[in-house]
Amino acid sequence: MPFWDDSTNINQLTKIKEMKYFAYGSNMDKDRMTKRGINFSSRQFAKLADYKLLFNKKASKGDYTYSNIVNSDNDFVEGALYEFPDNEISNLDKVEGYPKHYDKIQVTITDKDNNSIIAKSDKIVTGLHPTKEYLNHLLAGKDILSNEYFTYLSKTQTCD
Repeated sequence: MPFWDDSTNINQLTKIKEMKYFAYGSNMDKDRMTKRGINFSSRQFAKLADYKLLFNKKASKGDYTYSNIVNSDNDFVEGALYEFPDNEISNLDKVEGYPKHYDKIQVTITDKDNNSIIAKSDKIVTGLHPTKEYLNHLLAGKDILSNEYFTYLSKTQTCD
């Protein structure tokens, strides 16, 4: 029977790798991540340079959108950098619609390489807006976002 004290990380004993995940949309909401079965060991501010946040990812049901990031020189996206066991990414894959609705890309944020999710181009639309409920998940990241970025997000037009 293995022995460990309170300072031993259970993942060290079971050889589960930790991964880094950059959340720029509704997964900035730590309560949402917990409900999705993500047992993160850390959550901190992160900034992605040369990208811009858009609400142009068409919902599969309804006339509203989700957030997406696109390359955009001199712009940036703020979000949450999580660290959690890599075997839990399948929990997010299911609810995020990977690989049908999103792709995973590797990006550099705050001098570290991290995995992220980006919408496929065939799911992009214009002229629609997110729901207030969805936007509130982004705003739940207020505790790690800059005041300027939070204000920018809070001015997002919703469809309801």
